[in-house]
Amino acid sequence: MNEKKRSADQSLPESSSRQFYPSHTKQYDLAGFRVRRQALDAKQSTLGEVLGQSQEEGTKHYKTVTIHDEVSQGAQYVLGDGLRKVPPYYFTYLTYCKERWRNKNILDVFVNEFRDRDAGYYKQALDSGRVTLNGKIATADSIIRNGDRISHRIHRHEPPVTAKPVNIVFQDDDIIAINKPSGVPVHPTGRYRFNTVTEIMKHEMGLAVHPCHRLDRLTSGIMFMARTAKAAQKMSERLRERTVYKEYVARVIGEFPDGEVTCDMPVLTVDPKLGLNRVKLDGGKAATTIFNRISYNGTASVVKCRPLTGRTHQIRVHLQFLGHPIANDPIYANRRVFGPDLGKSGAGSDDDIVVKLARMGKYDEAMSVAYEELLEESKRSEGEKLSGEKCEICETDLYTDPGLNDLELWLHAQKYGSKTEKWEYQTELPDWAAKDFKGRLSL
Repeated sequence: MNEKKRSADQSLPESSSRQFYPSHTKQYDLAGFRVRRQALDAKQSTLGEVLGQSQEEGTKHYKTVTIHDEVSQGAQYVLGDGLRKVPPYYFTYLTYCKERWRNKNILDVFVNEFRDRDAGYYKQALDSGRVTLNGKIATADSIIRNGDRISHRIHRHEPPVTAKPVNIVFQDDDIIAINKPSGVPVHPTGRYRFNTVTEIMKHEMGLAVHPCHRLDRLTSGIMFMARTAKAAQKMSERLRERTVYKEYVARVIGEFPDGEVTCDMPVLTVDPKLGLNRVKLDGGKAATTIFNRISYNGTASVVKCRPLTGRTHQIRVHLQFLGHPIANDPIYANRRVFGPDLGKSGAGSDDDIVVKLARMGKYDEAMSVAYEELLEESKRSEGEKLSGEKCEICETDLYTDPGLNDLELWLHAQKYGSKTEKWEYQTELPDWAAKDFKGRLSL
């Protein structure tokens, strides 16, 4: 493999580096963004302190290196075979007792609140002394009290993401409009930290930014990043007040109806851990999407999608409900999960769907309808699932590299604009949006 290494140096250009100053009891950086308490503590806490060691017991290394220093030094990117990888590194989570955790057992809180690992891992982490409460080693029987600071030191393995670049569509002193590649999370979350848009922009482009809105990991297209807190607030208000219009394009299964189609079915998050959302009349949140077919090639349609609300997976869920899921959607166009009708009109038992979906990405590869075609033609790459191997350092279960169905979704945020303020930003359409698209798949 022809690999290219890029080091993510912690020292950024002076114009983009974050400097801190006090404001009463809160902390803000020079761009006006509120600095999380964890970030401040990471700059001040030594490794010895979070490992429950006293200054006399700690080594010189632990006395002088902070958590922030260690993590920054570990940020390295390895690019090759179309993937961006981050070598495993040590990371210390810092968090504080939430109200719902008060007077609860720490092991129960870890298992129920943190979804990154299984119960066996958290029990082993506590038994081996990698978790502390207020600087003292915690046990599986420890009780969390109001105000407690919890630290958890892990050997972290980030999943690879696509090596496609984050392209800038527009920028000024306040806002940067980017074309986000599919398969990259926006900001650190779950198993991802450095393999996220904000961290890539910081470490590779020297830009300290704050996302103004959400875009799913698999969705590509226009996104707004703020350079100042004031700009972030202004853009967020525009989006919240719906003065900004959005247009997406998607490639869906079958012949989508001609003319304008409106779906206003409510959407409910059925399982946040698995990222499963469905149309639900009882308990669902109001959601409206307007669709117009752009083209049809006899097998698949390219559809323009205009969401009037911003529910999680709204476009994907509405298209599935209408019987035309996005052709390579690893969740909503997955026959292994939803059966032959692919959840049309809300068909299928939630409990059965959750059980089957939980296997995807662990014991089974994600298998959309489009991916099945690659399987039949023996053209597909292996997708992400448990490899059966463990890390020699931390005994974490290791995964295979992600494949096409883990990194690409035929859903693209093509245009954002404001009729009241007379501005509009858009990207070129992806190659899969062409009627005669003959790329990896004919769908």
